[in-house]
Amino acid sequence: MKIKYNLLHEEKNTKARLGTIETNYGVVETPMFMPVGTRATVKMLTPEELYDVHSGVILANTYHLWLRPGEDLVEKAGGLHKFMNYHGPILTDSGGFQVFSLANPKDITEEGVHFKSHIDGSKLFLTPEKSIQIQNKLDSDIAMSFDECPPASATYEYMKNSIERTLRWAARGKKVHANPRQSLFGIVQGGAYEDLRKFSATETVKLDFDGYSIGGVANDNESKEDMYKAIDYSIPYLPKDKPRYLMGVGEPSDIVEGVIRGIDMFDCVLPTRIARHGNAFTKHGKINIKNAKYKEDFTPIEKDCDCYACRNYTKAYIRHLVNVDESLGGRLLSIHNIRFLIRLTEELREAIKEDRLLEYREEFYKNYHE
Repeated sequence: MKIKYNLLHEEKNTKARLGTIETNYGVVETPMFMPVGTRATVKMLTPEELYDVHSGVILANTYHLWLRPGEDLVEKAGGLHKFMNYHGPILTDSGGFQVFSLANPKDITEEGVHFKSHIDGSKLFLTPEKSIQIQNKLDSDIAMSFDECPPASATYEYMKNSIERTLRWAARGKKVHANPRQSLFGIVQGGAYEDLRKFSATETVKLDFDGYSIGGVANDNESKEDMYKAIDYSIPYLPKDKPRYLMGVGEPSDIVEGVIRGIDMFDCVLPTRIARHGNAFTKHGKINIKNAKYKEDFTPIEKDCDCYACRNYTKAYIRHLVNVDESLGGRLLSIHNIRFLIRLTEELREAIKEDRLLEYREEFYKNYHE
């Protein structure tokens, strides 16, 4: 079935919303953070560990799964859910972000994008139709339109041409979308240009997607100011009865600010990436567990955290694991970091429910230091 978004409550002092999304694999609450499972696995975590951190929707990457093991093999296995044994909703990105990081501007044509494989350098060509057809076979619950990901530094003229092409690609992808169990999201682009965001949003909505995402905010080291502008310029033109997804954003402060501005869904590789380097989120900001001051610290990463790592292990032990290159250290930090961001969205939902989101933000910033 297609997903269905239910708006339960709008916060009276902000644009924040409390909602649910009905999926093929149960109902998930919004706002939500979605862990990223690029190659059909959230790095180093089992599905059971994801359930334990209260994960709902997770992501998989179309580009990587197209190259290895191939969408036909995943389809033969019964789709992504059966292939990776995850019994929750899955969203697949379009592959566009990876493609554009590998392509030169001259290789972007109206038909699609020519680029070289990051694995063996072989020549590849991805079109809007091909991206959707791959995702149809992967059988995710939510598929993303194939869009151009222009850098924030792009000129106004380039950005305008880019979003017009993205709209044409969105229409082409929607035309070939043929999986009745799978919902399809459109993507709003336009950098920090107010009129282009408005144009992209209104024209994308005319194509009538099942949900809408705001792209172009995690491509090119954009400033936070530009990120928040992109949200503010897009949200007023997106329908209230469809979910709104901010792509590639996972800093705790950005999740808070995004929710205040009306975002329902977030994803990012950040929690597992920083974990592999020995870093952990806490309510006071990020800490590096490798620091000497944690050598004899026999307390959990965060005393009020309910994750498996904090329930069972100390900073001193996890520091030891990380410093001797034992993979369990990165696993435990990954579990904690993902649970931290999911717990953050749980707290945000409570604050929305009680119309005290601005007070929550004030308290959050009093404690959190980036």
